[in-house]
Amino acid sequence: MSLKRSYNGIPAGELILFLEEKVRLYNRPAFIELDPISIPHRYSKKEDIEIAGFLAAAISWGNRISIINSAKRIIKMMGNSPYDFVMNHREEHLKRVDGFVHRTFNSTDLLTFIVALKHLYEKSKGLENFFTQYQTTDSIQPAIHHFKKEFFTVPHLERTRKHLPDPLTGSAAKKINMFLRWMIRKDNAGVDFGIWENISPSILSCPLDVHSGIVARKLGLLKRKQNDAKAVQELDGVLRQLDCQDPVKYDFALFGLGVFEKYWCI
Repeated sequence: MSLKRSYNGIPAGELILFLEEKVRLYNRPAFIELDPISIPHRYSKKEDIEIAGFLAAAISWGNRISIINSAKRIIKMMGNSPYDFVMNHREEHLKRVDGFVHRTFNSTDLLTFIVALKHLYEKSKGLENFFTQYQTTDSIQPAIHHFKKEFFTVPHLERTRKHLPDPLTGSAAKKINMFLRWMIRKDNAGVDFGIWENISPSILSCPLDVHSGIVARKLGLLKRKQNDAKAVQELDGVLRQLDCQDPVKYDFALFGLGVFEKYWCI
């Protein structure tokens, strides 16, 4: 795919400069406080960052303040030590999560996630190792598919499966793509962590949601109307033309333009 001369009438060079300006505006520490990424930013240990980040991402739909408050409750239920809780909890400790609910994600789902995370850490010796094993040269999406398969080898209710999407069945997989951006993207601004060294940021996919999708379509970066796996693939192709090494940095621009600037109203 070659870079087009213009996108919805905007010259390619002008569009890149515009998006880069918005990346610089939103990809900075001030972004952290009111975003779910603030939850893993409480920690310095790799495994704590991973688990706090994964659980915060898993419930990331709806109002951001509500997401953050719910994620704080989860971490508090885990004694503010998520990795230790996952790996060393006993049956009586699990009673702490009774009554938890965030939209349709409830305590039963959370218990399954805790058990599944322990299984993955024991079997694969870390989440990074698992995703590294199944990445391809140009995509992390197959690894998400295998991750879900292994995740649900532990006992679970069918209802819980919906909380971990699979791009190979058509989902945009926004929440886990966001989590992977946090873990993998090398960020000199101090927002994304970049603690997974064995996966290149160049193969990450944009965590496509309603806001970023609307903005991407208005800018001519995306034509597909549905926010699904095909739309993610289409948007990836364009963003990788704009920056082949760090394409998902533009998530900050698309999200910021949508949520903070209501760009579709301009």
